[in-house]
Amino acid sequence: MTAPTTAPIRRLAISTGGGDAPGLNAVIRATVSAATRRGWECVGIRDGYNGLLLPERYPQGGLVALTHERVRGIAHLGGTILGTTNKGNPFQFPVRQPDGSLRETDRSDELLAAFAREGIDALVTVGGDGSLAIAHELGRKGLRVVGVPKTIDNDLDKTVTTFGFDTAVSFATECLDRLHSTAESHQRIMVVEVMGRYAGWIALHAGIAGGAHAILLPEIPFDLAGVVAKVRNRDALGRMYSIVVVAEGAFPRAGERALMAPAEAGHAERLGGMGEQVARELARATGKDARVVVLGHLLRGGSPTAFDRLAALRFGAAAVRALESGLSGVMVSLAFPNVEYVPLAEVAGRMKGVPLDGDTLQTARDLGIALGD
Repeated sequence: MTAPTTAPIRRLAISTGGGDAPGLNAVIRATVSAATRRGWECVGIRDGYNGLLLPERYPQGGLVALTHERVRGIAHLGGTILGTTNKGNPFQFPVRQPDGSLRETDRSDELLAAFAREGIDALVTVGGDGSLAIAHELGRKGLRVVGVPKTIDNDLDKTVTTFGFDTAVSFATECLDRLHSTAESHQRIMVVEVMGRYAGWIALHAGIAGGAHAILLPEIPFDLAGVVAKVRNRDALGRMYSIVVVAEGAFPRAGERALMAPAEAGHAERLGGMGEQVARELARATGKDARVVVLGHLLRGGSPTAFDRLAALRFGAAAVRALESGLSGVMVSLAFPNVEYVPLAEVAGRMKGVPLDGDTLQTARDLGIALGD
């Protein structure tokens, strides 16, 4: 957190980076509404920072004028009207080489020069761990910036929850509810793979709420023997079907995470495929038909729940209040019942996994859900 400044703000920029999440438009709506009430002009940067770093891509300009009329009625919409990208880190910007390969280049000084050229006095950046780490570094280089925590994965530290998480869990739970009937009808094992990267929050919360019989998390390297025993025990009791939720980042004790694509310049590795692997091994061990449902990007889409919508609106308004009070280099944090401000230095590069001694995980054990340990 930098020392408070009383320098006036005339023009405020908003960026949305990383994966999309329900509630992004609500943050934009609240930020613009709160800022315009203070007499500030608002602009949105297209696709993270690409609107300033790759202006040639945008014939109508890399900045979007955000007036009160422009953001009217968008709070309930999924996605982001500004667009987003998870390949636009200005400190490691991917640049295509003549041979077709990608090379990471530091373009942060170019970005700061673009902010100055456009007369932008401050930035509200909405994103997950990567976006907030970028915000921290930009703040250290002199940019007046406030971060808003966004991720369906709920893996950001120093905030009780992030917006987007509740919507993802609600949808995943509805899917599990539907799968019970078809799994029971065909006496199958249904394996449901959900997003979450290296944290198991979505899998754990949706799995418990949706009545799963086994949940595999990145925080607990699994042995399928316990899951096989759970399936066989249910069969012995005449409950001839089982629902298994698998976080995309889960991995066996003697194995590795399943990858759809390795890391490349400007882009992290893509997880996926563990659900298929688990289903295949469960079918072999139990002799039962095992099917896989990968919810994937369905968890990112759609209208935000009331909880996420309200959280996002609170975050956007609080970000403007932080800037008005002279704060910079902070993240808006939800600490029930209030919103607080946390230094970005305490958030950047840190991930919040499911605590192994938490009551939610203990609830799963008390309900008899197999966790693969």
